[in-house]
Amino acid sequence: MKYWLIKFAPFRYSWEDCLRNGRFEIYSVRSPQARNNLNAMKSGDSVLFYHSQEGNCVMGKMKVIEEAHQDPTTTEERWVSVTFEPTESLQHSVSLNAIKANPNLANIGLVKQPRLSVMAITESEFNTIMIMAQTQKQNK
Repeated sequence: MKYWLIKFAPFRYSWEDCLRNGRFEIYSVRSPQARNNLNAMKSGDSVLFYHSQEGNCVMGKMKVIEEAHQDPTTTEERWVSVTFEPTESLQHSVSLNAIKANPNLANIGLVKQPRLSVMAITESEFNTIMIMAQTQKQNK
């Protein structure tokens, strides 16, 4: 199993939308590096959903339910989409400031490549964020 973090603007599709609809399909990703990450995802992989542009925090956990397929917003075959199912809302969202303040997350893509929308994270980084989500005090 691999671990990932997906950034998406909540005014386009929020964590609440994921929960209400029972799924999330990421689309319109035009970064070659992000596309390569989408292509590497496998069914069952764990994914953190991050509100970008507004809120800037990890909101919940998802799993991959449909691997890379044609992006419905284009006919160009090189661009793909992946579908996820929400599995858990975090007890407390984990802010970007809290992530930056945690030395165990110093090398996470969210800090090192802040414009990348789809990134691999390590199991340790994933677990650290999940632990942080259990304590609101750490997430300010």
